[in-house]
Formats: sequence, structure tokens, C-alpha cells
Amino acid sequence: MRLRSTSGSTRRRSLVTLFVATLAGLFIWVPTASAHGTIVGPATRAYQCWQDWGSQHTNPAMQQQDPMCWQAFQANADTMWNWMSALRDGLGGNFQGSTPDGQLCSNGLSRNNSLNTPGPWRSTNVGSNFSLHLYDQASHGADFFRVYVSKQGFNPATQTLGWGNLDFITQTGKYAPAKDITFNVQTSGYTGQHIVFTIWQASHLDQTYMWCSSVNFT
Repeated sequence: MRLRSTSGSTRRRSLVTLFVATLAGLFIWVPTASAHGTIVGPATRAYQCWQDWGSQHTNPAMQQQDPMCWQAFQANADTMWNWMSALRDGLGGNFQGSTPDGQLCSNGLSRNNSLNTPGPWRSTNVGSNFSLHLYDQASHGADFFRVYVSKQGFNPATQTLGWGNLDFITQTGKYAPAKDITFNVQTSGYTGQHIVFTIWQASHLDQTYMWCSSVNFT
């Protein structure tokens, strides 16, 4: 009885396996369309939680040392893991009409609702003139940034943020694609704990990001 050689079929199976593995690798490494960025200075609430606790998110000390991040991790850890992807499509510039009061810090995304919770969020000390720093993994640039500061007398420890609680500070011009964009913000008359509310209108599509950065004007 003749024995059939299996060397050819073995080679074919090996090639198929290699091809499938290569395709799988491509799917793994292609970045998602939602991977963009956030304001890293002064840090947005989600970025601050990820930066301070991402490597130790199961540490029970977080509940006492940083209760606002603790409640955020308990509500949905993905809010912090995906600090770069809090976007909404197709708002057409209707930021206020499409984002109800009390949902500004989450950009109207229910999965990020913990970011709207009033309380003792860790804050960044800033002066009357400070810099905002966007880190954008995808380098999409900006049609503009719009910056607000919570009104003097608003208490972020006890009040949720609404549009009527904000003072409009500035709107920038267009920025070319870059991973890091920094610009100056000039204010006056603010003291103590506040929220800096920033809108980033990305350039490549009609994609809008809104964030809250907790600050202390010194």
C-alpha cells in the first residue's frame, strides 16, 4: 500500500495559519476611530483619576484618599480607561441645546455620568492666567476650543454644573493636526475652587468633546 505524502498539505496548513495570524494582528493593532485625547493640564476629571489610580485602581485607600475617583471607578471603570474617547458626533455646533444641565462634565454620555457628581474632586492650582494643554493621540487638530469658567460663588463640591453656571472666557482659532496643543487662557476675578469647562471641536469630522477640569485659583 502506498503512503501519501503529507508534506504539501502541511505546508498549506502552515501558510493558512500564518495568514490568519497576520490578519488577527492587523485587527489588534489598528487604532479605533474614537482614540483621540483630552485636556491633560489642568487635568480633566477622568484623566486625573486614570493618572492617579489607573495602576492601582483596586487599592482600597482610594475610597478615603480620593472619594470622587473611587465613586467614578465603582460606577464605570471604562470612564477612566477611555479618557481619550469621550466624544459625540454630529452636534453641528449646537452644544448647549444637545447637552442638558447637569451633564456637561460627561459630555452628555450616560456611561460617564459619574464625572457630573459634585464633590471634593482633586484640583490643579492655577493663576489668573494659565495654559490649557490638549494631548491628542490621533493628531486631528481643532476647528476651535471654547473655554468657560464656573461663576464666582458656584460650589463644585455641592452643585452640578449647568450652562447658567458658566462664564464664557475665550474661543480660539483653528489648530493644525498635532499630538500636543497648548494655548493660554486669561481670566480675572476668580478665587478658590472652580471648574474649567472646555469644548474641543475636532477638525477631521464633526466630533465634539466636552470636559471638566477641577481647578483652584490661587
